[in-house]
Amino acid sequence: MPAGGKSLARVDTSAIGHRGRRVLGLTACPLMMEVLRANEVRPAARRRIWANRRGLRAGTQAKAALDRTECDGICYPPNREYLSEGDPMTKRRLIDALFSLVLLSMVVCGAIQAAENSAQVTVDWSKVSRVSKMTPTYQVVVNPPLRRGSTIHDPVFRAVHDLGCDVVRYVPWLPYPKLAVAELEPPKDGKTSWDFSLIDPMTVDFLEATSGHSVMLNFSTIPQWMFKTPKPVPYPDDPDQPVWDYTQGTELRDPSMKELADYYARLVSWYTLGGFKDEYGVSHKSSHHYKIDYWEVFNEVEGEHAMTPKQYTDRYDAVVEALHRVAPHMKFAGLALGGPSRDAEYFEYFLNHAHHKAGIPLDMITYHFYATPSADQTPEIQQYTFFEQADHFLDTVRYVESIRQRLSPQTQTDINELGSIAANDNKSGPRVIPNSYWNLSGALYAYVYAELARMGIEYAGESQLVGYPTQYPSVSMVDWVTGQPNARYWVLKLLHDNFGPGDKLMDTRINTSYVYARGMVTRDGKHKVLLVNKRDRTFVVSVPGAATGHVAVVDQQTAFQPPAGGQLRRDEVTLGGLAVAVVTLAK
Repeated sequence: MPAGGKSLARVDTSAIGHRGRRVLGLTACPLMMEVLRANEVRPAARRRIWANRRGLRAGTQAKAALDRTECDGICYPPNREYLSEGDPMTKRRLIDALFSLVLLSMVVCGAIQAAENSAQVTVDWSKVSRVSKMTPTYQVVVNPPLRRGSTIHDPVFRAVHDLGCDVVRYVPWLPYPKLAVAELEPPKDGKTSWDFSLIDPMTVDFLEATSGHSVMLNFSTIPQWMFKTPKPVPYPDDPDQPVWDYTQGTELRDPSMKELADYYARLVSWYTLGGFKDEYGVSHKSSHHYKIDYWEVFNEVEGEHAMTPKQYTDRYDAVVEALHRVAPHMKFAGLALGGPSRDAEYFEYFLNHAHHKAGIPLDMITYHFYATPSADQTPEIQQYTFFEQADHFLDTVRYVESIRQRLSPQTQTDINELGSIAANDNKSGPRVIPNSYWNLSGALYAYVYAELARMGIEYAGESQLVGYPTQYPSVSMVDWVTGQPNARYWVLKLLHDNFGPGDKLMDTRINTSYVYARGMVTRDGKHKVLLVNKRDRTFVVSVPGAATGHVAVVDQQTAFQPPAGGQLRRDEVTLGGLAVAVVTLAK
């Protein structure tokens, strides 16, 4: 009972009927939820009532039903001031007030929802904020599904060819020594173990698929026998069996580093000069004469062999000096740090030319970023985690840029591993990754790509072409069973086909933080707007000048298919959850 002891008026909603009850669901306010709760409407039914929103027709029917009903059955929540039964106008006033509340809630809730799910883009097409240097690209990591005979070999390398990217990174790496190391045993008694029979097929297929485009090679795994270890480090006989402890030791057995430098000089000679002479003067012929544009020296060096900044810099100089003699045209990339936010001392040391031999080029630095959720985060939560971590990474880039600009401003930057890794990604057993994850990861890449372009970074490399269970499946750009490209691949292709170095980044604003927008004038003079939905819900985005223009979009509807496209009828774009779209204006 309310204060004063008078009982509250009661309304029997059974007379309202099914459609009338839905009207109560329109009143998205605590009061009406309490009414439903007090009437002992079950939670599931409350949710249905809340979710079903009808028009004024249902509201009119509800009012008529309320006009006819007796005042009993539904208890309004306590601690509210209502008319008591003693007032002769109780029923009529209550009915009118309830109906007014329903109508008001319809208007208010509709307006609020429309405001929350809409966005307005404003581009000042007369104001250039920066001329882009950015090239979108990706990396190919060597693993068994890329071997000839694999069910996905042909579609995957066809996808590489179709992308047509430049500065594509190719990395034979540590889990597969037989697929990554060309000399697995040390020279002894006049014999060597040089063997490219397992390495060549994938490498040649990659170089052929990227023919006509620049590439970056990184044979990151150093033969383990070059390091001092208590005993030789074994490796599997099966080339497809992964091993995670191959990169043992921190000190080279040859402190002059000649052994290390000569290994890489012979490796590059195999692919660029048609062969080499080994440690005992024996010729090894390959007939390869490929052009390798960039060579990256080692990978995630703070982890692999735990190199100090000085150790890495000295080894970089030794390798680059040897390779420059083999391929004078070649450019070089250094560091490839896995944790740039934790390892600023590497940038400070490596980018200081005083720490290098005279004449050693510092063409490019590289480092990596992966958004990684905790194991207990659902897909609904991950959308917030990914973009928050991306913003922290972009802060790291700004800090690294301040170091680079101070010490070596002519050195370029390639963020050549950029993506996301699911929690417990390498656990054994089958993996079920929801399709929405690929869109989330693709949206993440598009957002970071655009912000890196705004900072003047030259390259953003999505990671990676193929992952599969036990080998980081969540980083894959293709289905590891069929080879069909997923949304991450299609987002990259969408960016590559629409944007590139020389585009003008225009001053752009948007009135929500949940959708990212960037207007660009491309090198051929087209006015385009990149849109990235950072949330898994639909937004209607107003883009002035979009009417009669064209939109291409990757979303959860396109999934594993190419971007959808079409002509726009209005100055707005309906952007599905986690979608990435490019709007080309008609003018």
